[in-house]
Amino acid sequence: MAEIPYITGLTVKPKSINNLGQVTFTDGTNDITANQRECEAYGYTYNQVTGTCSAFNYSTTLQPNLVNESNFIKGSQNTTITGTNNTLVVGESNSVFGESRNNLVVGSQNEIANGINNTTIFGVNGKANRQSEFVIGGGSNKLSGTTGEITFTVETDRQMSIVELAGITIDNTATNLTVNGKSESYINIRNNSIVGYEIYLTRFELGGSSGTAGNYSYRNMKGVVQIDDSYNMAFIVGFTRNIGKVGVNGTFSMVDTSTSDVKSISVQVTDRNNVSNVWSATVYIHEIVSTAITF
Repeated sequence: MAEIPYITGLTVKPKSINNLGQVTFTDGTNDITANQRECEAYGYTYNQVTGTCSAFNYSTTLQPNLVNESNFIKGSQNTTITGTNNTLVVGESNSVFGESRNNLVVGSQNEIANGINNTTIFGVNGKANRQSEFVIGGGSNKLSGTTGEITFTVETDRQMSIVELAGITIDNTATNLTVNGKSESYINIRNNSIVGYEIYLTRFELGGSSGTAGNYSYRNMKGVVQIDDSYNMAFIVGFTRNIGKVGVNGTFSMVDTSTSDVKSISVQVTDRNNVSNVWSATVYIHEIVSTAITF
């Protein structure tokens, strides 16, 4: 869209309109979710239920031939973009952004990112950005409160997720576990967020010249990572406990696995040389993301 000048008295202006008709605003530096006054000042329509600003109402009837017949959609204002397959959506104002398959969404204002498969979302305002993720949305992203005589509103995304990671080691090389144990798919993260995590890790020893088939360890870790606006990460481990083992424990930690294109974290594991292991980590994630401020 052509650049729009600021309206006198406002510090935000429209930046872009997505294919659902939703308008993203900017303050000149950061993307902003407009309030009702800002949205309507530029001639758009504000939805008080969803807290969104729209340039037009999206209709799924505009592209009837682009939605795969294997999808089941029940409810109002749900959208599935081209390439969505084998997906069930029940509720209102949910969005599946295409090139994805085998997903389940129940609730309202939930989103599945482009290219994300085998996910489940329940609740309100949940966002699936990771393969095979289970998400419970934490509700509307706007919360109001009062301190003394001052009433304020904050905007955050909140959700709980479960992600399964796996991998194999045959020596003492530090190895980052991946989603479903395939390629380099880790736990995507967003900036300006706090991510609390709990890991349950199983090490199953297959053998090797220095290993013993059937030995194992089962461990638990709780921690948190703060991710600032530039994706710098600060990790804190609350505690680690050994639940049970036969043989050794091995070592593990939550680490930054970001590349220039994708920002992520994962569980890194290490054991002895000449020992073959299968590793399985179930990771519970409690995530809160600031959508209005940076730090």
